[in-house]
Amino acid sequence: MVIEMEEKVKEVLDDLRPFLMNDGGNVELIKIEDNIVYIAFQGACAGCALRDMTLTEGIEKTIKEKVPEIKEVRLVN
Repeated sequence: MVIEMEEKVKEVLDDLRPFLMNDGGNVELIKIEDNIVYIAFQGACAGCALRDMTLTEGIEKTIKEKVPEIKEVRLVN
């Protein structure tokens, strides 16, 4: 179950990755624990002023739509 959920989350991140890479950034899945996804931004995304909006309105919203078991997405520095 956890592995299947992780694969689904990875697929979502892979779908979103090109948009982040176009702006010089990327995203890394750190872990999934208690149905909470932990990610880290890389490159330009790490210091971007819009990273909070990207996290909540882009990544978290999409992951929750595709993987409803996920309760939250948190950013790890």
